[in-house]
Amino acid sequence: MTDNVVPLFKNPQSPPDTAPAASPPVPSDAPAERVRVWRRTVRGLRVVVAHERTRTAARLVARHGMYVIGGTRITAKRTWDGRTGSRYERMLRAAEAAGNWEEAKEWEDRLTRFRAARHHRRMDLLKAPLDLAKSAAVGTGLTVGSLLALGIVLAIANKDITDVIAPIAAVIDAIGCIVYIATVVWGPAVILGPWLALLALWGVGRHQQTAPQWTLPAQQRDDAGAPITPSIVVTALRDLGIAPLRTAIKEMGDVGAAMLGPIRIAGCGVEVDVTLPSGVSTAEVQGRRRKLAENLARHEHEVFITLPTAARTVRLWIADSGALDEPIGPSPLVTDATMTANYKTGKAPWGQDLRGDAAALSLYQRHLLITGLSNQGKTAALRALALWLALDKTVEFRIADLKGVGDWAMFDGLATTLIQGPTDEHVIAATEMVEGMVTEMERRIQAPPGTMFTPLVGIVDEAQVAFMCPAVGDDKRPYGGSKATSRYFMAVRKIHNQGRAVDVILEEGTQDPTDQNLPKLVREGAHTRISLALGTESQARMALGDKAVDGGAAPHLLRQGLDKGTVVVASDGITIPAGQASITVRTHYIDTEQAALIADRAKAMRSGITTTRSVDHGPALDPLADILAVLGTDARVLTQDVLKRLATLNAKAYGRWSFIDLKRVLDHTGAEPYKSDGRMVIGRDRVARALTNRPDAGSASAAE
Repeated sequence: MTDNVVPLFKNPQSPPDTAPAASPPVPSDAPAERVRVWRRTVRGLRVVVAHERTRTAARLVARHGMYVIGGTRITAKRTWDGRTGSRYERMLRAAEAAGNWEEAKEWEDRLTRFRAARHHRRMDLLKAPLDLAKSAAVGTGLTVGSLLALGIVLAIANKDITDVIAPIAAVIDAIGCIVYIATVVWGPAVILGPWLALLALWGVGRHQQTAPQWTLPAQQRDDAGAPITPSIVVTALRDLGIAPLRTAIKEMGDVGAAMLGPIRIAGCGVEVDVTLPSGVSTAEVQGRRRKLAENLARHEHEVFITLPTAARTVRLWIADSGALDEPIGPSPLVTDATMTANYKTGKAPWGQDLRGDAAALSLYQRHLLITGLSNQGKTAALRALALWLALDKTVEFRIADLKGVGDWAMFDGLATTLIQGPTDEHVIAATEMVEGMVTEMERRIQAPPGTMFTPLVGIVDEAQVAFMCPAVGDDKRPYGGSKATSRYFMAVRKIHNQGRAVDVILEEGTQDPTDQNLPKLVREGAHTRISLALGTESQARMALGDKAVDGGAAPHLLRQGLDKGTVVVASDGITIPAGQASITVRTHYIDTEQAALIADRAKAMRSGITTTRSVDHGPALDPLADILAVLGTDARVLTQDVLKRLATLNAKAYGRWSFIDLKRVLDHTGAEPYKSDGRMVIGRDRVARALTNRPDAGSASAAE
């Protein structure tokens, strides 16, 4: 068997005829066995590495190792600070960064004195060897002399001449004992010393928590709602990701505490002013609101950043965790049945600011604009102001509700004009109402000087419907739009220009402000600008203006659906903290039934008022019932076909309806249009269910 075996290597020194050593036979499946062993080994290693105990052990080793490294770094830094003037230089830079020049001069003087004292110490060290030698020689001579004198005294006393050197011998023996003890202790000290030093460094690192977060043991921490302290605020600012701010805080001797003003209790939260160091802009901090809130263990909507009058300063208002989700209580209009109003000197009790203080708004000679996304409480907020104003019996109302679902029905018998509906005919009537206010304004302007006029307040809810109306009058002038030919636009502009001088006031509510549905000139003509939750910052700027948004107003950061009724107000008619351009108010909610009771009180204060309705469709329409009727027996019908059937049923009422009008009626009823096979349809069962479950006929729908 071995004849055919050729050795791979052969010793050149061996004889030619020497046979190679026999090797054990290699199994034919050896490579496969090695692969299987290798795979089992790798699999086992993976299991070991991925095991929680292994990870825990790795974190333990890394954590305590970083404690030692961090303790060494901290100790070295402390030693360096103690031996050099770096501490004084750091405090000097911090004072300069804060603009405190007197303090900077004081630290500079301290640094100069420290350097002078250090120079004297170094000069003394240069002379120390010579002084030490002189002191040692003198000390040794005195000591030996004293010991000899003591020995002579002992020798005389004991009459033994050998006692002369007894004191010196005793001292020598004592020195020998000390050397012996040191020799015995030195060995253990040399062994234990480094370990004790290592333990001391570990203790410093552990106390300062120098280990990274990932090395710490896993634990459940709940910092939500933790009290706000100066260290928490400084740490939150340091970790914002703004490099100059982080560097400045590190270089400050007080680790940033000098930046903070006193932390004051402010309503359901706390308030603190932060003076930013040089090189950090207020806009950088405002742009990181979410990160700052999370660093403070709060949600984004629980932290507000505004700009006070002081330069390079931001004011932080930090809510108690969950406090903003609690209701604020009923309106005084509901709880106080004897309340009255005064258009000229009074203020409407509207809600509470973030501090928890009552927020009241003056409506005297101030045009008003309120905007916000749909279903955020815009109509309810505007209606609450009108209800308070209605308690002044001298105020005349002319109201156009271009949504037309009954939100303003309680003003029937209170307003001289009440228009309710979303069609083009309702927009035409609303335009004529506003133009009538212009006529009254011009009559008042031409009256003799000193003539007193009663307030005339016009309210147009869902004004975007008027601006986007495509209807054109007989004179070829469009009712909607934002051009000089637009009848509604021009009437609004005229009232904005001169109305307040003769107490002709216009209040508008609109959705999603854009240049198309709310022209720029109309926005800027309002003295009081109010915004609920919006989708974008550009919309916030349209609603409140650049000054308010640049000053910290952020309605686009309010939570849609959760912050209903919370508004941001820019107006001189409400008390705003000094240095701020806006204020956030949580308005009281007055539901439809309560609004009707308040309206009844206002009606009782007046003589009978006849409300005119410029649009008369004959019998009252019931769009939901008409939609069910045109659906017939079909399970679902395309929205286009529903619009055609409605137009056939009542051309005057539904002839100009679009999909938006149809959707407005079905929204929030449970019968909204939905997609089937890629096309929008309306389901008969859903409409029937909505018609069955809705409140009794005649009851107004809930306010927006």
